[in-house]
Amino acid sequence: MSEFWLISAPGDEENLQALQRMNTVTSKSNLSYNTKFTIPDFKVGTLDSLVGLSDELGKVDIFAESLIKRMAQSVVEVMEDAKGKVQENLLANGGLKEKMKCLKKDLTSFVTHFEWDMAKYPAKQPLVSIADTLAKQLAQIETDLKSRTAAYNALKTNLENLEKKSTGNLFTRTLSDIVSKEDFVLDSEYLITLLVIVPKPSYVQWQKTYESLSDMVVPRSTKLIAEDNECGLFTVTLFRKVIDDFKTKAKENKFTVREFYYDEKEIKREREEMTRLLSDRKQQYQTSCVALKKGSSTFPDHQVKVTPLGNPDRPAAGQNDRERESEGEGEGPLLRWLKVNFSEAFIAWIHVKALRVFVESVLRYGLPVNFQAVLLQPQKKSSTKRLREVLNSVFRHLDEVAAASILDASVEIPGLQLSNQDYFPYVYFHIDLGLLD
Repeated sequence: MSEFWLISAPGDEENLQALQRMNTVTSKSNLSYNTKFTIPDFKVGTLDSLVGLSDELGKVDIFAESLIKRMAQSVVEVMEDAKGKVQENLLANGGLKEKMKCLKKDLTSFVTHFEWDMAKYPAKQPLVSIADTLAKQLAQIETDLKSRTAAYNALKTNLENLEKKSTGNLFTRTLSDIVSKEDFVLDSEYLITLLVIVPKPSYVQWQKTYESLSDMVVPRSTKLIAEDNECGLFTVTLFRKVIDDFKTKAKENKFTVREFYYDEKEIKREREEMTRLLSDRKQQYQTSCVALKKGSSTFPDHQVKVTPLGNPDRPAAGQNDRERESEGEGEGPLLRWLKVNFSEAFIAWIHVKALRVFVESVLRYGLPVNFQAVLLQPQKKSSTKRLREVLNSVFRHLDEVAAASILDASVEIPGLQLSNQDYFPYVYFHIDLGLLD
């Protein structure tokens, strides 16, 4: 399970024996895997300051958990075609010993082998200062996350808009990656080349009748240049002054003239725009997904296949400079930033949990500071109820009223504003590593 219970009990002999009983029972019954959770000795300050800090840390805890879940989801979106590898990119910089500073740990290992980072959060500082450092660090990561995801979403929107133009059938999709200059009569004062969509069953009819649909149609000027599943795209050359008459007669015969005029500058601009966006996308994140297939559109998963015909040297629809650009595979700065800062945010979150355990233990058990924190990892979801019963039984003596209230929901805990389900005789905090659930 990806769930952990972080608890603490007083460190006197009686309660250390209670912890030992807990370990024995949970181990024999295979209820949980338990490890000590080491927390430094901090400067306590006044109890009043601890009360205020307890409330503040609760807010930071919620914020941090929300932040790392958003970052995990961002990694999922960025690695859209490698989602099976997302979890291996959600890691924490593990080990605070000098030789292990660069080691990457999975999240479970980091939590179960937690060590307080004395260099980043000196224990000699006041608790309020440490909490403030953690809160500011997390807030800065969120600010950066917002700006980076905004840029990513803008890029994604632009690509989706171009995708819409590059998909669909011959009636709706862009033709700039299908046609070529050689298909048209250009720079003529009298002649013009039109593109006509003809249903496949009507190919023979088109060939027999197109020259007679109007006067002044150039004989033998038609050529099939592309097909989709249902239709073909034909060229036809005629005199400009009969365009309207030709369109009318074509419509009567269920042939559709596409409104398209070959503009080399516009086609070049459109292709350069797609190339630029794909290049930006490649620079933003992992692009193993963008490889284009010969004979397919720019977005092969959402297209109607269009097959160009005629000139064998002409590239297939969608196959141009973009194809070469999309062959790369690697991490861009956005994915790298997410991985590094997810690690930082996650580590900060676990430090917040450690601070909360310390503050709540002092408030609950009093001074001088003397408590033992333990990390429990429930083995099965079905055994959590039994595990809770064991803990409540072992530590019942710490707060008889709280223990009774757990068994009887009608019993209220004086002065406590929490529901009974949130309060136990021992200090308890929940850690859920199911960030993608």
